[in-house]
Amino acid sequence: MADQVQQFHELVRSLMSADNETRNNAESQYFNIDEPTRLQFLLQCVIAGDAIELRTMAAVLFRRLLSNIDDFAGTVPANVQDICKSQLIEAAHKEQDESMRKKISDSIAELAKCYLGEDGNNQWPDILKFLYECCNSDQNTMKEVALHIIIAFPGIFGTQQDTYIQVIKEMLVTCIQPPNADKVRLLSARAAATFITECLGEAKFKSFAELYPGILEAIGIAVKSEGDDNVLKSFVEMVEVAPKLVKQNLHGTLGMMLEILANTNLENSWRHLALETIVTLSETAPAMIRKNSADMIPKIIPEILALMVDLDEDEDWSFSDDVEDTDMESNPVAGESSLDRFTCALGGKAVLPHIIATIPPMLEHADWRYRHAALMAVSAIAEGCAKQMEPLLANVVDSVLPFLQDPHPRVRHASCNALGQLATDFTVLFQKKFHAKVMPGLVNLLLTDSAHPRVQAHAAAAMVNFCEDCPPKIIEPYLDSLVDALENVLSSKLEELLKRGVKLVLEQVLTTIATVADTAESRFIKYYDRFMPSLKYIFQNATQKDYRLLRGKTIECISLIGLAVGAEKFLPDASEVMQLLLKTQTDASDFDDDDPQVSYLISAWARMCKIIGKDFVQYLPVVMPPVLKAAQIKPEVALLDLDDPQHQNVNEDDGWEFVNLGEQQKFGIKTAGLEDKSTACQMLVHYARELKDGFVDYTEQVVKIMVPLLKFYFHDTVRVTAAESLPHLLECAKVRGDEYLSQMWSFIATELLTSIEREPEEAVVPEMMESFAKCIEVLGIGHLAPDTLTQLGQIMHDKLEQHSERQHERHDKRNDEDYDEEVEEGLQDEHETDEYILSKVSDIMHALFKTHKEIALPFFEQMLPDFCKLMTPQRPASDRQWALCIFDDLLEYTGPVSWKYQGYFLKELISSIQDLSSEVRQAAAYGCGVMAQFGGNDYAEACAKAVPLLVTVIEHAESRAKENVNPTENCISAVTKICKHNSSMINANEVITKWLSWLPVTEDQEEAPHVYGYLCDLIEANHPQVLGESNSNLPSIVKIITEAIAADVFEQYPDSATRIKAIFATVQQNEPVWTACLSMLDERQLEALKNF
Repeated sequence: MADQVQQFHELVRSLMSADNETRNNAESQYFNIDEPTRLQFLLQCVIAGDAIELRTMAAVLFRRLLSNIDDFAGTVPANVQDICKSQLIEAAHKEQDESMRKKISDSIAELAKCYLGEDGNNQWPDILKFLYECCNSDQNTMKEVALHIIIAFPGIFGTQQDTYIQVIKEMLVTCIQPPNADKVRLLSARAAATFITECLGEAKFKSFAELYPGILEAIGIAVKSEGDDNVLKSFVEMVEVAPKLVKQNLHGTLGMMLEILANTNLENSWRHLALETIVTLSETAPAMIRKNSADMIPKIIPEILALMVDLDEDEDWSFSDDVEDTDMESNPVAGESSLDRFTCALGGKAVLPHIIATIPPMLEHADWRYRHAALMAVSAIAEGCAKQMEPLLANVVDSVLPFLQDPHPRVRHASCNALGQLATDFTVLFQKKFHAKVMPGLVNLLLTDSAHPRVQAHAAAAMVNFCEDCPPKIIEPYLDSLVDALENVLSSKLEELLKRGVKLVLEQVLTTIATVADTAESRFIKYYDRFMPSLKYIFQNATQKDYRLLRGKTIECISLIGLAVGAEKFLPDASEVMQLLLKTQTDASDFDDDDPQVSYLISAWARMCKIIGKDFVQYLPVVMPPVLKAAQIKPEVALLDLDDPQHQNVNEDDGWEFVNLGEQQKFGIKTAGLEDKSTACQMLVHYARELKDGFVDYTEQVVKIMVPLLKFYFHDTVRVTAAESLPHLLECAKVRGDEYLSQMWSFIATELLTSIEREPEEAVVPEMMESFAKCIEVLGIGHLAPDTLTQLGQIMHDKLEQHSERQHERHDKRNDEDYDEEVEEGLQDEHETDEYILSKVSDIMHALFKTHKEIALPFFEQMLPDFCKLMTPQRPASDRQWALCIFDDLLEYTGPVSWKYQGYFLKELISSIQDLSSEVRQAAAYGCGVMAQFGGNDYAEACAKAVPLLVTVIEHAESRAKENVNPTENCISAVTKICKHNSSMINANEVITKWLSWLPVTEDQEEAPHVYGYLCDLIEANHPQVLGESNSNLPSIVKIITEAIAADVFEQYPDSATRIKAIFATVQQNEPVWTACLSMLDERQLEALKNF
């Protein structure tokens, strides 16, 4: 046996070998040993190995093996289980080496996890007794063992936690207080914080408040010794989950963290953790800080800014052609990120006054680092202070602009950064107000600062921010000077590329040219020939590996310009560009995983598809493979043991992101490639939407990729895109007939519904619901199985119940002692998300009624109680609005059959015509219109009751105000439909006289055709109330219709336009009358009539 143990020790050593062959052979031998034997050998190695590194590796393998065995308690022989339990406990008592004692404690915690059943019952009761004895032991080492176990596995108490909650607290209190050794107190603080974070519900937080002072004292001990910072890390996690626990000592806590942050003698990691505590508290309990510690805010902000000032002078920085990755651990980056989060959390009202008091002196400072920090602070606060900054924006811009000419290049760089961020955060408003100042400043810097590539490139990047969402008319006056500058820089930097191989500015300028073209659209046609030859030259010749990003950006630039100028202008180059794209793809048939060209190529193909339309189908066999490959990228994930020497090989520099899982492990995901995956999925949607039946050969393959991605929880956009693709893929599949369509839908339906049900992000849920609604519309009648409808009904019911619960939660938050104006803003944001989900419930019902009509009624009846609840008077206006929309669809698509349900909605529909909410009024007015149009004679009395209410709304003094105009025009349309379709119980002639005085209708272009169609009916019938005596009303009627023409009302309705033209032709036959009509029109109307 001793020989076997020794051989196993050598095997473990081989597993640590740097030699791949040795390690691979060892792994093969290791996994050939059965699990029970492996457990015993590993345990012996942990306890009695002859070297610490050997014992450490064995501990890692032991824990990993425990975690990988399914049903340990049921499958591992009882004697082996007993050996594991008894020998680990014995080893914990005897182990003299501190680091190994911790590893043994971690192994005990891992073993304890194996005995926690699915019901939460701990099947190893002796471990709880062991913990109690250790915490009450006279030996500090045994206290440490118990505390390590709780830190590693705070859920160890299972279902007995509530029973022993007081005992657990007393165990921790016993260890956290003096005269325990500092190390025990630190571990107890960590154990308490971890237990509170992971195991306590909010209701029990207060019962553990007794531990809070001890946790703060332990942090103070740790800071003083500058030892283990894990206690502060655990504290950050605790305040994120239990901020209310901090409330009684909020001032002291913030003061302590501020003191740590301000202590420049401490390691930066300590200062950053203190700042993280402050920021986390501001995010989880902003109202508490605003109300109880507002005086701390002006003390915190200067310390954050002090971090941002802590920059090193690097004379080579501005000349570098390679932009190194941002050092996330540096003080300036930590400060900037924290200021952004702090401001977004507390809001501009609480933060901006103190920023305004701090930044101006920094801008005037002789030291460039202060000016740089101040400008970066402007960038950081723009999002969180947007509402309060907007009235001050002119002053902010005037403060930032002069620094485009600052003597120091990094300050000029920061000024570009600030302007770019302001352009993004105040998009459109910023461009409209400040284009005359910002564009010349950036163009000048782009042209004059060629000596500092980093600055020149950032000026071009700020132009991208400015142009991205800029209305084309704003940028148009600057196009000549802007294009001149970009052409100048492109030419000079292309020359530098050929001479010296530098490319930073050239890469950025290509992106800027692409953005300008994208914004300018057809206005870019006159500049096309100045750029395309150079772009094609780069595309053809930048073939070296170092130029892959440059080539990718060139591909993007060419395709965006082609899309902007349109097929006719691009056509002479289209064939050559297509051949270059094809050659790029075929020459590099197997791109490296990190090749940046791939994502640019994928997007470029989609733009080419849009430009050349159905002709693109011929290229799909070449285009699709890399798109499909990218869409199927599987992210690398890893569960890492911190004691495993191999974990050093996986780090953030290689594109990994990590989440700590307790004391010993962290979960990692390699995020590199996720954006490419997202882009590829979006391109597949694009192809399906644009090519329709031309994409049918790929539908089966693509749907098999997309459906599983509905549950791709690593990336929200991928899930949204997967959902978006499904109705388009069904549309493509239609060409192959009903059977193929049904098969595809059966593959989609359950998975899509399950994804809606389980989606963790509220913002993603409505996108998936919208997809389901569109799928129903594409499928039409005959494809929704009873099981699908049952599942759909349950999900919609659950969503509506959750909707109601969240309303109650918001009500409770409004009654919270820390409630304030900023809290209300957050609650309104939550309400808007809920409202959006509710609108998608309405969309699904709309799709069902539209496609299935009366056949949808059994499902509607199933949901009717939920819809009626939404319409009760005490519910928010948006609830009542969307409930009315559902009943509107019932009226519109089931017609007279809907009378069966009038008791559930008709009274509310009529009374809602005069609701205080404009959205509710609009839904009610629309409902009255479709009731008249489709409901039949049963609704005649209701129509008659509606008319005076509709008239009151239409003739209200504020009826044409911006917020009321659409509901008012819906009311006019409703009266129109009543007069036309259901007028048996009203005096239509009397109403028509009033009705004519309400015209024109120009804002609601969906309802306008009904109004003008009826007007045409009346004119064509020579209706006396409309035409007037001796056709005296004709000039007024022509003016009304011409105003509608000027508002483009008839653009989408050629039938109405044809009737109007015929009527005008008839009037023109009487020249004096026509002249009288024209005399009433202004220049805009005359021009519109001329072009009609």
